Amino acid sequence: MLNRPRLTKRPSLLDLIQKKNISYISTFSSSTSLFEDDVEPRTVPLPRSPPITLHREDVSESPPPPIALNEHSSQQRKEKPTAKMGPKPKKQQEKPQQQQQAEGKQPDGQVFSVSGPVIVAENMIGVAMYELVRVGHDNLVGEVIRIENDKATIQVYEETAGVTVGDPVTRSGQPLSVELGPGLMETIYDGIQRPLKGIADDSNSIYIPRGIDLPALDRKKKWDFTPGSLKVGDHITGGDVFGTVFENSLLNEHKILLPPRARGTITRIAEKGSYTVDEKILEIEFNGNKTEHSMMHRWPVRVPRPSNEKLSSDQPLIVGQRVLDSLFPSVQGGTVCIPGAFGCGKTVISQSLSKFSNSDIIVYVGCGERGNEMAEVLMDFPELTIDVNGKKEPIMKRTTLIANTSNMPVAAREASIYTGVSTAFPFF
Repeated sequence: MLNRPRLTKRPSLLDLIQKKNISYISTFSSSTSLFEDDVEPRTVPLPRSPPITLHREDVSESPPPPIALNEHSSQQRKEKPTAKMGPKPKKQQEKPQQQQQAEGKQPDGQVFSVSGPVIVAENMIGVAMYELVRVGHDNLVGEVIRIENDKATIQVYEETAGVTVGDPVTRSGQPLSVELGPGLMETIYDGIQRPLKGIADDSNSIYIPRGIDLPALDRKKKWDFTPGSLKVGDHITGGDVFGTVFENSLLNEHKILLPPRARGTITRIAEKGSYTVDEKILEIEFNGNKTEHSMMHRWPVRVPRPSNEKLSSDQPLIVGQRVLDSLFPSVQGGTVCIPGAFGCGKTVISQSLSKFSNSDIIVYVGCGERGNEMAEVLMDFPELTIDVNGKKEPIMKRTTLIANTSNMPVAAREASIYTGVSTAFPFF
């Protein structure tokens, strides 16, 4: 036989299990015996349970005493205050909202998130699209551009630095509107019809303060009102002219119109005299309801003005540039488009049109213009003059400037276009 290693027998699985059980039992018995010998048993007395009765007659019976293992734990249980459930936060928020609705005010929301000029507000149930709101403690001007459940996305037209989550959002209940009446000429506005000159005089600064709120038309200046042919007892409807105002030497008759959607019978009309734009000079009655009107009225910028018919265009529009008047003639009441790349002279043509055209009223909207170009317009227009009956008159007397440069939000630029069109509507 060769010297080969012999194979040893390995224990099977059953052998290992039996061996393990035997060792476990032996160790457990020894450990338990050791525990029983060394440690004395300790009993804790428990309170006796009350007897169980089927019909409990004494309701005022005190409950059984709590189980206390030691004195320290019982003292902790006695000193621990009991938690009381307070009112739900939803009810606390509903109470001021109900008070605001009872007072005729719109309930306020809260800022939910801030992302640059776009803010999401919550608790805005009932808000309408394009409704004007005031955001934060500085009353920043904003407009609702999206509604989802109770949240509203707001485009703020001012710098939102400092606005935090939880700041109030005040609803106005009205869309973005413009004021139409005497005093529009010789005025420079921003994209949402805030008077820039009035802001500069009020704040004594070259910058527009955040949250400033000034009326578009001067409330203190008086205008000479002359009533028209309508008298007491006549029927009047929206768009009818019930008087005129002398505004300046280039605009002798500023027609005072009854606002659209208004109608009735004249019950009172003011006599010839000087009035402010917010004094009531006309009273009409319709179906027993009386309403008063002044020389000014407000109109939403995104709502087209109603019209009965469109007049045919039969007069040429003299631009002031010979090459355009000869090769690209225009007509009054028409539409002209000036396409071109950057720096090709689109702004120069539009400025020459405003300076030298044969128009009676100019509403210049600088939408998305460069800041230096808009500054040039604001500096040049007050110095330009035109000859009227042998007399030089400033061109600003027939011009309204709306300055909205390219650093404003996109929604603000869009709003400036609507503002310019709505401002020009009463002069059509």
